[in-house]
Amino acid sequence: MENIKDYTIRKKAEFRAEIENATVLPKLVIIQVNEDPASCAYIKGKIKDLEEIGAAYEHVKLPIEVSEEELIAKVNEFNADPSVTGIIVQMPLPKQINEEHIKRAVIPAKDVDGFNPLSTFRAATPNGIITYLKDNNFDFVGKNAVVIGRSNIVGRPAAQYLLDESANVTVLHSKTKREDMERYLANADLIIVAVGKLGFLDNSFKFKDTAIVVDVGINRNEEGKLKGDAVEDLKVAFKTPVPGGVGLLTRLSLLSNLMKAYKENK
Repeated sequence: MENIKDYTIRKKAEFRAEIENATVLPKLVIIQVNEDPASCAYIKGKIKDLEEIGAAYEHVKLPIEVSEEELIAKVNEFNADPSVTGIIVQMPLPKQINEEHIKRAVIPAKDVDGFNPLSTFRAATPNGIITYLKDNNFDFVGKNAVVIGRSNIVGRPAAQYLLDESANVTVLHSKTKREDMERYLANADLIIVAVGKLGFLDNSFKFKDTAIVVDVGINRNEEGKLKGDAVEDLKVAFKTPVPGGVGLLTRLSLLSNLMKAYKENK
């Protein structure tokens, strides 16, 4: 499997070449209504990516006390702006705002996060994972794929995308019995773990020597260092690193969706 950092650098160079001589640039609007440190770090990374490929962007920060109606009005302003290619509303949102309403407020043609049920784009994190594996010639057909976690952002869409690739898909979760989890993992060719628990997947489980593990978890250990849902020395053929793994693939998928929207609306 190609090193993820090298992979993202190569793909971003391809995007940069596509818009190098363009008179109209793709433009992403990032709307933020929180001071969440993880969100701030993620947005900083997104902006860095956009600058690297030469795209335009606008980062709009709204006060925490903004109403749902005011936020939707701001989203609609950018929905109607023909210079805006894509819109993302950074999660989480304050408690007075219904996240589902906001996800549906971004029109499908500009929903590069893939949150709107009618979006023409796939959700960034699972799509980034599937695309990376496909680009590295992973053959999904008939393979046993296990997804640990059933969130609407990662687990559920990941399971659907794997089914679309003709994999045999099993979704495990907090109510799965330990003995059942052991059985499914022992036969898995691909494991996507997204539970938000430090070191949840460890070598107390048995794995195929050829198994690939995609670690979506972002946790901090006692020293404050970023770690995943899987231990680093997992006895498998390949495991994505944390940091420098799925986070980069998610950001790359967002760029890919932005470029797709740009080409479709030229």
